[in-house]
Amino acid sequence: MTDIDHFGIGTVMDYAIQHLVANDPDRPIHLSYDIDSVDPVYAPATGTAVRGGLTFREAHYVAEAVASSGLLVSAELVELNPTLSTTHGANVTIDLGLQIITSLMGKSII
Repeated sequence: MTDIDHFGIGTVMDYAIQHLVANDPDRPIHLSYDIDSVDPVYAPATGTAVRGGLTFREAHYVAEAVASSGLLVSAELVELNPTLSTTHGANVTIDLGLQIITSLMGKSII
């Protein structure tokens, strides 16, 4: 999170994708998206909710950046557990998870 605070999510994602494809520009990417990386204000229904996580927009940007690379071949969304929150918290987290999946498929929220 320090790099995101310092450089911003766009630059961090550029660095990450550049690192992944440095030796093979056509390298297929699998993304395991851990929902507990998102601040619990936006994703409370997870086993390891820690304040100071990704914002709603940053969470989407990660998915959008990987999708726009054209190299995403598979993805999974993990650590979403509706039983660990209230009904409202579960619904908020499930909605965000579904939105992130659509971002991974190329939809932009802006």
